Amino acid sequence: MRKIRAKIPYRLDRLPWSRWHILVVIALGITWVLDGLEVTIVGVISSVLTRPQTLNLTEFQASFLGTAYILGAVIGAIVFSYLTDKYGRKKLFMVMLGIYVAGTVLSALSWNFLSIALFRTITGLGIGGEYSAINSAIDELIPARVRGWVDLAINGSWWIGTMVGSALSLYLLNPHEFPIDLGWRLSFAVGAILGVSIMLIRRYVPESPRWLLVHGKVEEAEEVVKQIEMKVQNSKELSEPKKSISITPIGNVGFRLVFKTVFGRYKKRAILGLWLMAGQAFLYNAIFFTYSLILSKFYNVPSDEIGLYIFPFAIGNFTGPLILGRLFDSLGRRKMISLTYIISGSLLAFTGYLFYLGILNAFTQTFAWVIIFFFASAGASSAYLTVSEVFPLEIRAMAIAVFYAIGTGLSSYAPSFFGYLLGSKQPSDLFIGYLIGALLMIFPGILTIFLGVDAERKSLEEVAKPLSEIIESDEKADSK
Repeated sequence: MRKIRAKIPYRLDRLPWSRWHILVVIALGITWVLDGLEVTIVGVISSVLTRPQTLNLTEFQASFLGTAYILGAVIGAIVFSYLTDKYGRKKLFMVMLGIYVAGTVLSALSWNFLSIALFRTITGLGIGGEYSAINSAIDELIPARVRGWVDLAINGSWWIGTMVGSALSLYLLNPHEFPIDLGWRLSFAVGAILGVSIMLIRRYVPESPRWLLVHGKVEEAEEVVKQIEMKVQNSKELSEPKKSISITPIGNVGFRLVFKTVFGRYKKRAILGLWLMAGQAFLYNAIFFTYSLILSKFYNVPSDEIGLYIFPFAIGNFTGPLILGRLFDSLGRRKMISLTYIISGSLLAFTGYLFYLGILNAFTQTFAWVIIFFFASAGASSAYLTVSEVFPLEIRAMAIAVFYAIGTGLSSYAPSFFGYLLGSKQPSDLFIGYLIGALLMIFPGILTIFLGVDAERKSLEEVAKPLSEIIESDEKADSK
């Protein structure tokens, strides 16, 4: 195909922040809110589901629901990322949201362990598919100078869903308000309502001009950018960017080329991305999916009061990326990623030791987790930011999916593993689990010092060359 020269990426990057960008953030960032809501609901109701009046699950089965959801998300990310890069970001938005809503509604109708495990897997399929499409679109639409902060803030909005879920649990799981076998079912309705509502907003989000460009749809890409510019410029005249990019559309890309590019040409970035994703995924999956069980088993916190402890925990996680996010664009990715990972891992090890000594109570345990995850949340968000901006545009969605799937898949056993440790009811066993989580955060932090990518305030095309340019360069090298 013919080579295309365009200024579209740089025209998007030089746009002033506007209400249109806020609309994009709300319409697409809701995915993280929904995911946070789903994880919180399952985390809070896990102890309720072990009761004879509900599904009468064992502690291991209740913990496994988190694993089922994660496995569904991994499969969804892989399958739908290919379709996202092939058919576009926008077309997959509604499909993924529809699958999520269906899975959530079905979860509310579960009648035994097998049914709820299956429905949680379906829900995960929708959310996993959303991750690759949403993160790709956000990075491709947000100006480079604020991409780090916006990405972290959006990823941190996961905890808005957590706050909503924990607040609702105080009401819906209160036996004085609803029968015990009804409240947990109603909890799932909130996610379905939010999912349906956001479909109306997403109609106004355009297809990514960058995706259109690399697929040879230049006129359509130009038209979308013009419409965006008209919405954001107001009375100020936008300057014409001096830079341009040269791209040869190469059509659809398969996972074979993705793996060859990511783990061949970008081997160091791949190693870093895997460790960042796996470390934060293990930490969150291990701690959060068993949060209510730890509070109820070790600190005797009633099920209908667990939301009171989750709410401050969620605030710490939300404010971390929000407050620290701007430093990822000013001080830089390398410094901030390493700091947030190393600090959170070190604090987790220290808190685990205090738990082992038995000197914590429900309040001090929660306070410690708030401090730990203030830093861990910013670090975890930066893992998604890293894998979404350091690989070529043509394979962005599939690259995100590969790292999400491998990293999350490797840590999907964490809820079940911690559920097993909880079964012994021995603080010493859980302390071992905390130490493993701490090491899996500290090591990627150290690794970032040496392998980190200084992507702050740079266009995506400057961070990673277009795949077509890489292929042309390799062909020329082979011909010599």
